[in-house]
Amino acid sequence: MPDSVALPGEAVLEVVSPDGARRFARITQTPFHIGRGAETGNHLQLSDRRISRNCAAIVTEANRFYLEDRGQRRGLFVNGDKVESRELQNGDVISFGLEDSYEIIFRNATDSGEESIPHLLTRIEHITSSEQTGTGGLRKLNLLLEATTLLHSQLPLDSVLGTMLDHAVSVTDADRGLLLEGDNPASLHVRLARRSGGLRLPPESLTPSQTAIQLALKQHSPVITEDLAQADMDLAAAQSIVAQRLRAVVVIPLYAMSRANTQESMINIKRGDFLGVLYMDSKRPAAFSKLDRQILDALAADAASILDNARLVERERERQRMEQEINIARDFQRALLPRDFREFPHLAVSGINFPCLSVGGDYFDVFPLSDNRTAFLIADVSGKGLGAALLTTMLQGALSGMTLGTDPARVFNHVNKFLCGHSEVGRYATMFFGILDQDGGLEYINAGHPSPFLIRHGIAEEPFTEGSFPVGLVPEAEYVSSCVKLEPGDTLILFSDGVTEAMDPAEELYGVPRLREVLTGQSECALDKLQKSILESVENFSKGAHQADDLTLLIVRYRSTPAVALTETDLSSSSSSKLPAAGSPAPVASTAPSALAAAAGNSFGVSSPATVAPAAKSISSAETLGPRPS
Repeated sequence: MPDSVALPGEAVLEVVSPDGARRFARITQTPFHIGRGAETGNHLQLSDRRISRNCAAIVTEANRFYLEDRGQRRGLFVNGDKVESRELQNGDVISFGLEDSYEIIFRNATDSGEESIPHLLTRIEHITSSEQTGTGGLRKLNLLLEATTLLHSQLPLDSVLGTMLDHAVSVTDADRGLLLEGDNPASLHVRLARRSGGLRLPPESLTPSQTAIQLALKQHSPVITEDLAQADMDLAAAQSIVAQRLRAVVVIPLYAMSRANTQESMINIKRGDFLGVLYMDSKRPAAFSKLDRQILDALAADAASILDNARLVERERERQRMEQEINIARDFQRALLPRDFREFPHLAVSGINFPCLSVGGDYFDVFPLSDNRTAFLIADVSGKGLGAALLTTMLQGALSGMTLGTDPARVFNHVNKFLCGHSEVGRYATMFFGILDQDGGLEYINAGHPSPFLIRHGIAEEPFTEGSFPVGLVPEAEYVSSCVKLEPGDTLILFSDGVTEAMDPAEELYGVPRLREVLTGQSECALDKLQKSILESVENFSKGAHQADDLTLLIVRYRSTPAVALTETDLSSSSSSKLPAAGSPAPVASTAPSALAAAAGNSFGVSSPATVAPAAKSISSAETLGPRPS
């Protein structure tokens, strides 16, 4: 066996016996031999006949510790992995391939960056001779070592914190101890309370010295007063101290360890978040040695570490819970969107939705009202995320109820009054809603939404610029429907502003002109190819830039049924007429069937004007609404 070389006390082995008892052995030699019995020169002797006499050794190289298998019959394991040689990290668990045998936990102060077990083992060598020869210092140190091992246990959080508090009370010989926690000093509450002997106290029965606590928080450092009779007058005269006849008080603020980013140096790291206070008091004067104070500091640091980790775990659980709820909302929202469009005799449909977050505020829908009338819509709710998604679900439910025969204008007026009457909702929605019949009659309501494009004979125009306010924005708004006549082959492109307001890396907007350019000449293009062309154009323009809005497309193409197909003369007459210029008024019309019939002679099918209440006056959304909802 090679000669052993002495080492400074930098690492400790925590030895857990089969019966659960724990002891500690400092690594002071290299190699540091581990095995059964002492006759082979083992520095750490294990009493298990199944462990080899020459079992393992810990050696050092370049200030690092390595574990080597020196002949363990069943193999040597680190954290459950069989090893021949392995560098040890702080907290590594060494075992011997036996279920009911020893476990050894490697503790290295250099790796952990904490002033804990190895440093305190060194410190105890420098305490006063009375403490060296007596058992008091060793007993207190053992309490610290026991408490520190709890950091790596699987016990419930309150059990670990309670043991830490019991040890702190024992070290200080206090009458009682409290652990107070809170996000800030003004919201402290008692989490645990103990009295000497490890007995639990009801938290509501205690009145800790607020003067001492506030003093410690003000100076961001512990307050340790051994005799209040000789302390600062403000502290000695504090009402709770006088009333309870306290003579010794210990208050240690607890702060989380700061987490520096790569731009910060360890020198410039500031104190972490405030976690709480470790408080102890006694009716007897106390005398704290240097070791007592060091142990208190270590216990406080461990308690802070436990609280900080518990807070991080709780935040992670909350994040996972929120993510789970968002996933449920996303799946629910996706289920409400039409996916496999059914075949309609008089129209073809294609649509897609891309929320910028997990859930979005855009939606579209297509549903039959009867055998020859089909409703379609697109909506954009202000804001994003769960709030917007909830409102889209409500709107979808309200509008899908029109299959029971409800007039669309009545539904819009009801939803608007409901949202405006519940101002706490704080949301509104732009919407374009249409009902297309087999004769090409389109009854529509534009509630502040960007005008859909109409492609007719290869020309893309925006004829639906007139409309009313978004739903949920103006309580006095009254919604009425307008009517137009579509020709076979007419294609409507409904879109949310996530299309026209998509941005490139330079934050330039995609814009309406680019969309018009893509749509021009596409009257004969299949709907899925047309949809793909739009999406590719937007994607190529944005060049991978992050988008801040949902993107939704709905494409509707009218096709006449054989029973109502137009003659060649009708088609020729209809083709010779022109669409009204983009932005020209689309008069409000009655929804009676006679109005649709009267509109048949107009090339675009705009019906004759109807009388409208002053509050329902048609207003250009582009002129009155300002920024559209995101």
